[in-house]
Amino acid sequence: MALSALFDLPAPAKLNLFLHVVGRRADGYHLIQSAFVLIDWYDTLHLERRSDGRLQRHDLGAVLPADDLCLRAARLLQAESGCAFGADISIDKRVPWGAGLGGGSSDAATVLLGLNRLWGLHWPRARLQALGLKLGADLPFFLGGRNAWVEGVGERLTPIELAPRWWAVLKPPAALPTAAVYGHPGLVRDTAPAILSDFLADPPGFGRNDLQTPAVALCGEVGEALALLQACCGASRMTGSGSAVFAEAGAGDAPTKAMVDADALPPSWVGRMCRGLARHPLVGWAAGD
Repeated sequence: MALSALFDLPAPAKLNLFLHVVGRRADGYHLIQSAFVLIDWYDTLHLERRSDGRLQRHDLGAVLPADDLCLRAARLLQAESGCAFGADISIDKRVPWGAGLGGGSSDAATVLLGLNRLWGLHWPRARLQALGLKLGADLPFFLGGRNAWVEGVGERLTPIELAPRWWAVLKPPAALPTAAVYGHPGLVRDTAPAILSDFLADPPGFGRNDLQTPAVALCGEVGEALALLQACCGASRMTGSGSAVFAEAGAGDAPTKAMVDADALPPSWVGRMCRGLARHPLVGWAAGD
């Protein structure tokens, strides 16, 4: 029997444990090296099949832009597959946007994985990843389903296995436009290429985030967040293009360090203790997995 709906689909956030900008292509896209890890901070999506071909989004939490990445992903999959079905896409948004946590890209990846199943398309993961890359550089990672060493513009993925860790994540209210951070004159664009084995020897302490210095210059709250987190957890770092920052908080069954006390945070700041994930919850959802 054909599926009519899929409920409670998770869309996990990610952290960039480091992010080096190693060059720039002729078309302006920056070349990076990074390690992406999934964490247990989720948005939740619900998909209901429509027979009229229409695609509609329903915001259950924060109000999203009218033409967000989820709708664009659904339209692209519909067009490329020739599918006549549509969908109602409901999103309970919990991961902050403008944070460098990949929330929008993760939502779009979950839409692609879910509609691939709901519409009975049976596309393999590699085909979904190629489609996702047309929408954004982070989508191939979320569609890949595993923590990864990431190169190119985000499309070259090497799966990695990491010991489970806790991460303290702190998000100030400011949202940083990715284009502004990458376009800042203070951005270093020629960091020497790194070696995967060097990263694996010390994942929490390896490298730096080349985007952090321009982000701090653009937004003082990023610097404040780094200082607050460092005071309670030790070495802190920004994820992605910000504005969220994180620090390693231990391994094992429980964190060994404490998150910044909520009473000490300025208004509208969000702090969360997150556990790293070994796999995306929907890792087996593409054909051939």
